[in-house]
Amino acid sequence: MSDDEEYTSSEEEEVVEETREETGEGDPEFIKRQDQKRSDLDEQLKEYISEWRKQRSKEEDELKKLKEKQAKRKISRAEEEQKMAQRKKEEEERRVREAEEKKQREIEEKRMRLEEAEKKRQAMLQAMKDKDKKGPNFTIAKKDAGLGLSSAAMERNKTKEQLEEEKKISLSFRIKPLAIEGFGEAKLREKAQELWELIVKLETEKYDLEERQKRQDYDLKELKERQKQQLRHKALKKGLDPEALTGKYPPKIQVASKYERRVDTRSYDDKKKLFEGGYNTVYAETLEKTWQERQERFTQRTKSKLPKWFGERPGKKAGEPETPEGEEDAKADEDIVEDDEEVEEEVVEEEDEEAEEDEEEEEEEEEEEEEEEEEEEEEEEEEEEEEE
Repeated sequence: MSDDEEYTSSEEEEVVEETREETGEGDPEFIKRQDQKRSDLDEQLKEYISEWRKQRSKEEDELKKLKEKQAKRKISRAEEEQKMAQRKKEEEERRVREAEEKKQREIEEKRMRLEEAEKKRQAMLQAMKDKDKKGPNFTIAKKDAGLGLSSAAMERNKTKEQLEEEKKISLSFRIKPLAIEGFGEAKLREKAQELWELIVKLETEKYDLEERQKRQDYDLKELKERQKQQLRHKALKKGLDPEALTGKYPPKIQVASKYERRVDTRSYDDKKKLFEGGYNTVYAETLEKTWQERQERFTQRTKSKLPKWFGERPGKKAGEPETPEGEEDAKADEDIVEDDEEVEEEVVEEEDEEAEEDEEEEEEEEEEEEEEEEEEEEEEEEEEEEEE
């Protein structure tokens, strides 16, 4: 062992002794204090552990209670759901039962109505056979007061399912089921003969009804033609086109002028009367009225004589003889008559000019209407061609 190693070991031993002296490991009181501290820490730790265990047990109890409560709630909820499902099922069954009962009632009511209708039809056919009516054999169907629809319109508004159902119901009591069980050959022959006679009878009734329908169609065509003839005569009386009233819609009435931008204060009746063929008479009446007003205004004017200036009449030329007072009045009357004739000629000329202007306007309007009608006819022909 060298000197350096001996020196380091001795130094280490000295350092260890110094640390023991500083910490006091060799002192019994120090050891007792250390043991006391350890025992205090152990007791404190035990208290903490016991407290934690108590808290843990409380939490576990609460969790257990909550789980029990949750399980009870699940059971009650399942029971409620079962009751609700049962209630829904009962409600659905009740609704289905009510719908079925309602349907059965409607079917029964329809059956009763159809039976009554069939009875009435049979009675009507029997009455037609018994009594042969002459004259127009058509009837006008009255509309129902309740809905404002005729029976034909109500039939058209029915759906396909409703018509099929009514057909089945009507056929159920029209076509009787054949009870041929246990029939022999003779009875079957009798039944077949009876059915054949029934078919012949029904075909005869069908033929009679078809012929009656043809007759009714012919009567309706004849009535429509008569109506057209009456409307043509009516239109000609009013001065309109013969086919003006025979269309689907009434003729158009021009209620405003195309050429004058002014407010039209005439009423609809006044405008309508202009198209009834009396425009010329109205125009003549207005002219006569204006002439009478002007004539009255002219005749009721104040007549004043011209005064004499210095004993001479005005307008006298040199060398002319004196005119007596009566002749002056007669001359004045002649001048007035001449003025009246001139005014009348002017009024007549104005009236003739106005009449010519009105005739020109009417001709222009008629030409425009004819052009419009031709355009409408061309459009209708084009639409028909497109549809074809």
